[in-house]
Amino acid sequence: MTDFGSFLAMGGYAAYVWPAYGAAIVILAAIWFDGQRRRRAVERALATLEQAALEAARRNEP
Repeated sequence: MTDFGSFLAMGGYAAYVWPAYGAAIVILAAIWFDGQRRRRAVERALATLEQAALEAARRNEP
């Protein structure tokens, strides 16, 4: 158990290391969620454009 405790203590730098890990995880999660939000928005815009193009093609048929 002392090995695990030493690991968690990070050689006395735990007060700096663990918040840094936490901040990195929060930032990476925020980037991932923002990417997912933007991807869905682009997919919706693309679907709208594709639908408009299909309707325009149908109107131009003889």
